[in-house]
Amino acid sequence: MNRAVRRATLAVADAATEGLDMVTVVIGGAIGAWAGYTYSPDTWSGDWRLALAGGVAVVAAVAVNSLAELFLTPLRRLLTKARSTARPTTPRRNTAPAPAATLDEALAQVVVATEEDAAHRAANAAFRIDDSDNFLRSEDRWRGYEDGEASFYLAPGVVLHHRADRDDYKHHFTLLTGDGEEPVVITGMEQIRHHLAARAAGLPAVPVTGDTEPAKDKVADTIAELDTHMKAVLEA
Repeated sequence: MNRAVRRATLAVADAATEGLDMVTVVIGGAIGAWAGYTYSPDTWSGDWRLALAGGVAVVAAVAVNSLAELFLTPLRRLLTKARSTARPTTPRRNTAPAPAATLDEALAQVVVATEEDAAHRAANAAFRIDDSDNFLRSEDRWRGYEDGEASFYLAPGVVLHHRADRDDYKHHFTLLTGDGEEPVVITGMEQIRHHLAARAAGLPAVPVTGDTEPAKDKVADTIAELDTHMKAVLEA
């Protein structure tokens, strides 16, 4: 679908969803007001009947709107996901650079290709811990290295590291910090949330037992490099 048409369709659907929300409130209120006034005792004065109608209208409006949320909420989620997938992406280069004239130039090209390959494989493997398809699956957020590993910058002093074992087709995700904490093996997004929430509250995050590669002496260098890189990106 044409991108402009898709954006327009999503905008109309979004407006319609918000409109339905208001319509349910109005319909519920109208039904409640009518029922409250119609079925109130005839012996009551007009003021009491109107007061009862107003109270029933409020209750009915809330009840009908709550029922409508049962199908409006899933619809909003679908629209949110559709908007995230409709965002333009940076096209990938599908052709190799011109042949190198020297060995050093060839090595430089291979280094760049290795880093891009590492970032691409990390983003592709991220579905193992992130099913949302709109966070860790973003290849632009991953930075690859010459050794085939890659890191995803999360916050100052905190990165997610990826390492793949090609022989047995295993992917390892590890949360690294620059303050001497043990690397944390990550198998799901909830672990990342738990660790960041603990750090934000000034509490220690208990590391998960298991594979803690890369070695601790490599963690500080990785954190410092990513912090410097992201600072340069934000200041650019």
